[in-house]
Parts: sequence; structure tokens; C-alpha cells
Amino acid sequence: MSKRISPPLSARTRTMHRPIGPAAYDYVRLVIVRDGTAVALSGFGQKPISTGHVVMLGPNVLFGLEPEGQVTCTTIYIDTDLALDHFFWQYSAILHDRLDAQDRAEEVYTEPAQLLHIGRDKAGMLMPWLDEMVSLSEDGMYHQRFHRLEALWLLIVDVIAPHVRVSPLKLTAEQRARARPFSGTVLMPEVVQREAMIVRDALHSRIAHPWTLAELAKLVELSPKHVAPVFARAFGKTPTVYLVRLRVQEMARLLRETNLTVTHIGKRVGWRSRSRAVDAFTQQMGVTPSGYRQMKPRVSARGTE
Repeated sequence: MSKRISPPLSARTRTMHRPIGPAAYDYVRLVIVRDGTAVALSGFGQKPISTGHVVMLGPNVLFGLEPEGQVTCTTIYIDTDLALDHFFWQYSAILHDRLDAQDRAEEVYTEPAQLLHIGRDKAGMLMPWLDEMVSLSEDGMYHQRFHRLEALWLLIVDVIAPHVRVSPLKLTAEQRARARPFSGTVLMPEVVQREAMIVRDALHSRIAHPWTLAELAKLVELSPKHVAPVFARAFGKTPTVYLVRLRVQEMARLLRETNLTVTHIGKRVGWRSRSRAVDAFTQQMGVTPSGYRQMKPRVSARGTE
């Protein structure tokens, strides 16, 4: 029998009469109280909850409920990768790349468990959206109705977000220099220049090649001084940084799928020394190549509070 894989976005409504948990799951969760009262237990301590309360939980955060009589809640389960994708695009003007999102998210959301009071009126606004999310989840229509599920989730987040406590995203001097200014004027995306596409294709086709700006510039008949800005306008990073990311991604694949040594893999993707490969991989992934190889594949475990 094949293993059932939980969808990255779903919802479930449940009425509870007995104490639940505490338990932790590897999903981001939003627990919306629909009716009744209970005592919630998590990182914020023990707090009474009722209609108008929302509990926001990061992945692997303990949460338990002790109903006072009974309590009905809808829980939305959001896969961590999906949540990070949205976080990345929200802060894309200042984040280095997708791999940078997790560390920055931890800086912004310093409280992994938050008890929010949105009020009965706003909670009432959410009920039709929650019911539809639950219905779509129960029907097993995730793949066919993904965009509707995501749209409903974003509508709910839009109501809840003003109540979430966040910390300012602190930028280094390098990040401030790299940040793209936003004037408030709605702009159309820039057309990617043909030269940038040619450079990108060259990097993808030969990631182990020791590319220089002069060599890339020659491919597109630009000067070395101009090729980096042209590429950065299109892809948000210089050719050198882009190539490092490609190599790290290929290293990760080889670490997962082969038994080659770290030294061999590093040379295969284009780094001459093991130390350079280890440093680049660790900086991008937040774990050493050996540590990454020892990690077990993440299983999406969704519980039932």
C-alpha cells in the first residue's frame, strides 16, 4: 500500500469535549474558535479562549486544549514550505533568495505560539470561508481546487494578520544596499533582456565550469562591467551568486541520491576544494553537507487536535 501524503493546505472542524494534547506537528497551524470555551496550553502559557480567539502555531510547537464543557474549532494546516514561499514573496525586495526565508521568518515571528483576539465580528466573517475550506479538504479535491483553497486561506490571513505580533526585519548594510526601492507606484514587471537569458542558460548548462564575468560578457557581446547589472535586474542576483545557488542545489541533490563523498560532489559541481564547497553549502542551507545527508526526509505529519 502506498503511503498517503498529506496535502500542504487543508482544514478540519472538530467539536471537543475532552482534553486534547499537548502535541506538536510539523505544520503551521491556525486554530480558530467557533463556539464554546476552553483553556489553551502552548508557548504563551495557559489562557482561556472562546469565540473570537485564534491560536497561531509555528511548526513543532506544542498545543493542547481543555474544553470547558465543549469547544468547536476549525484548524487550518499549512505546510511549512508553502508558508515560507508566501513569506519570501512578501519580503522579496530584501531577502537574498528563497533559502534565506526561513532564518528571516524566525526573526520576524519571534513568538512561535500566539493567542490572538480578533473579536466576534471578524470571527463571523471567517466562518463561510472556513466551512468551504473544510468541505474542499474533506472532498479530497485538493489538486483540482488548490487555487480556491489557497484563495480562501489568504482571505482568512488578511483578516488575522493585523493582530499578529511581528518584529521588524533588521537589515545588514549589505541587505540595505541590495534592497529594491518601492515607491508605491504600481509597476509592470520588467521584460527580461535576451542577454540575461543567454547567461542564465549558460550557467545552467555548465554549472561546474569556472565562469568569469569576462567570459559571460563575451557570450552576449557586453562588457564585463555591464553583464552583472543586466543579469541582476532580471534575476535579482549577480551571475556569481546565482551560480553558487545552482551548485548548492545540485550538491543537495547528489547528497540525497548518491553515496559520493562531499569532496567528490564539491568537485563535480565546480568547487576545487572541499572547504569551499562546505562553506558555500552551509551558508546557503544552514547545515553542513554531512549534516544534510544525515537528515531523514521530512514526513508531513498532520495530527488531529
